[in-house]
Amino acid sequence: MSEEFSKFESLAEQLKAYVNTRVSQAKLSVAEKVSNVAATLIAMLLAALVFFLMLTLLCVAAALLIGQWLGSLWLGFLIVAGFVLLLGLVLWFARDRLFRIPIMNTLIEALFENEETDEKN
Repeated sequence: MSEEFSKFESLAEQLKAYVNTRVSQAKLSVAEKVSNVAATLIAMLLAALVFFLMLTLLCVAAALLIGQWLGSLWLGFLIVAGFVLLLGLVLWFARDRLFRIPIMNTLIEALFENEETDEKN
């Protein structure tokens, strides 16, 4: 009877070690996915910030150039502001197709890329 009990204790210890290993593996997997998503979001935000700065400086330069051509600085800025407004409206109405879907696809790919490679192996 004691031999069967010791086998049961050994089996229980092995099961406990297995469960602890699986929990640790799950934690590491979640940490990897979260860090991957965070890095992707930070990179996207930094790229958007640089693009916004470049676009702002380009708009100021275009407004100054158009104002110089027309002989009226305020008219150059007004024309560029109207162009930026039109561009903003186009981007607003196409936001799902241009922004939401690509960002969602990037995040889904980042979250599930390891699961696809695990299933293939």
